[in-house]
Amino acid sequence: MTRRLHLALYLDDHGIHAGGWRHPRATPPGEHGLALYRRLAEAAERAKLDLLFIADKLAVDDVYGGDFGAVLEHRPNTHLDPIVLLSALSSVTERIGLAATASTTYSEPFHVARMFASIDHLSGGRAGWNAVTSVSDGEARNFGRAEHLGHQERYERAAEFLTAVRALWDTWDEGAVLADQAAGRFADASKVRYADHAGDWFQVRGPLPVPRAPQGRPVIVQAGASGVFQRLAAANADLVFAVAPTLERGVEFYRGFKRQVREAGRGEHEVRVLPGIMPVVGETDEQAREVERELRALVLPIAGLTFMSASMNLDLSRFPVDGPVPDVRDEIRGSKGRFQHVIADAIDRGITLGELGAEYAATLSFPLVAGSPATIADEFQRWFEAGACDGFVLMPPYVPGGVTDFFEQVVPELQRRGLFRTEYEGHTLRDHLGVERP
Repeated sequence: MTRRLHLALYLDDHGIHAGGWRHPRATPPGEHGLALYRRLAEAAERAKLDLLFIADKLAVDDVYGGDFGAVLEHRPNTHLDPIVLLSALSSVTERIGLAATASTTYSEPFHVARMFASIDHLSGGRAGWNAVTSVSDGEARNFGRAEHLGHQERYERAAEFLTAVRALWDTWDEGAVLADQAAGRFADASKVRYADHAGDWFQVRGPLPVPRAPQGRPVIVQAGASGVFQRLAAANADLVFAVAPTLERGVEFYRGFKRQVREAGRGEHEVRVLPGIMPVVGETDEQAREVERELRALVLPIAGLTFMSASMNLDLSRFPVDGPVPDVRDEIRGSKGRFQHVIADAIDRGITLGELGAEYAATLSFPLVAGSPATIADEFQRWFEAGACDGFVLMPPYVPGGVTDFFEQVVPELQRRGLFRTEYEGHTLRDHLGVERP
């Protein structure tokens, strides 16, 4: 079978670039009706993307300066409940996969197992769960805790959480529901069982009050970069959302991670690796570079510093904005894997903290590719053929133009080269990704 790219759309209402929400072609964020999300989802489905990806954060960022003032003044920081949004989108799409975030630190396995099994049924087998450990004390304080769990501790909880969720999804066998109206038999009870999960973090009996999901189990997505994350994802994930700012780092991550997948007793093909990438599309390379310049001119350093503070769970307001980047790598209590590299690189280059904030706000450490459709397709092909990825998570710089430009101009170029599908060949998210049904 010909190997082709897998593509996901990172779905939100304002774009990823910190200057994106201010761009003239952007829809003003904050109007959280279904219409915009529906248009984006339908456009992604027409382009034959594998899935939509909805991230989440369980707090308004308030690490920088100890409150949310600087955050809400300078960048969008609102999040609809992703499960509610996913439910709505399941009713207005037919084929595209639907993945959303639920935290293993601030949820319970039973709730997550039931929610995503339900979405899988409602969508006809298109659900994916992005299992994250969350990052900040702000989230902890919304759930009765003074501070966020430590890195090792929250990954230990996540590992058991995943085990408990899979056990609940497996409490119903295939064919357990008989629905025999004449005989008065709803289910074959011999094909339903208790989960009886008993661990250090969770006690869950089951069974799940939802029959086995159409995909067997919804797809498990995991996002991150740290060594602990990679070990957990190698054993559990069907899809990994990776952070690789350069092709070289992408190849290094891909090879190392696939080796860990093999060491976990799985085949490499059982897990797809999709790094995030930010395409800025223009009719010509120069036009695209001009859009990139416009976007960068709209970035305020404070937007990046507030984002970094929340993601690292470390208040950067105690350092002068015009001073050197401080070496805080040992103090990071949030997202470690990404920021170890971000801080080290900034120190090596000798830039100021404010300059780092502006840089980070523009890309979030994802590669930004500005160019014509052919130039962007060239870069996608280069990564793919170099063995850096199985595809990409598209991180639109602004909405909706940054999304529709890619679908209308770059996707046809990828299809012309035989790098991306022209039609869906299956009906479930597992079908699109080419990962087996358990």
